[in-house]
Amino acid sequence: MPFRMKAYDEVVERDTNWGEHSHPFHELLWNGSGASTTVVGSRVWTITPSLGLWMPAGTLHSGSAVAGTWFRATFFGFHTTPSLSDTPVVVEITPLLRLLLERLGESGLSATSREVTEAMVLDVLRPSPHELLVHRPTSALLRPIADAVTAEPGDRRTLADWATELGVSTRTISRAFVAETGTSFARWVASVRAQHAIALLTRGWEVEAVAAEVGYRSASAFGAAFRRTTGTNAGTFRAS
Repeated sequence: MPFRMKAYDEVVERDTNWGEHSHPFHELLWNGSGASTTVVGSRVWTITPSLGLWMPAGTLHSGSAVAGTWFRATFFGFHTTPSLSDTPVVVEITPLLRLLLERLGESGLSATSREVTEAMVLDVLRPSPHELLVHRPTSALLRPIADAVTAEPGDRRTLADWATELGVSTRTISRAFVAETGTSFARWVASVRAQHAIALLTRGWEVEAVAAEVGYRSASAFGAAFRRTTGTNAGTFRAS
């Protein structure tokens, strides 16, 4: 039967990975608490309680969440709701949008109330200029760097270190990073570190411990880099 919107939520009991799949309906992925990731091709988004991700129907994607994450989603009927975008796009989960999405999950909601709530969701649903996105390089040249930094965000090897290790010039690596990811080596590393930091912060880690784990020599250096990368303070994501 055609539907307009359906709410879903689940508390993930153990570290979980979802293999590549797609749905015949649109999804708004968001979290009640904790952080998760969604992968489309070489793009990796971090999803948090304040930043969700619109996934158009038919888009192949995979994902993961750590134990304790309160994973939430709202499904939008393909034939009853126009897509917010033809490609995945980040959506800010504002307090108003959160209340409306939560209301859709209430049992016993009357047909009239549901219709009004759904209309309000569509009215406030907007793409966000902010996103926690990392483009993963896939070339043979950059894959060793990408694998090493993703596995160990605290890796402090510099561009010059990698150039020596791979037997190429720093200029070659720099050009390859811009071509594949749209950003510089340093900014790419900062983005990977920010994604990893958010996952730790939402698990209750102290900012000082997170800073050391992701390769910064002080909490202040980490905080400045985090703000440059995400546009917000690291403390925003720390679980209480």
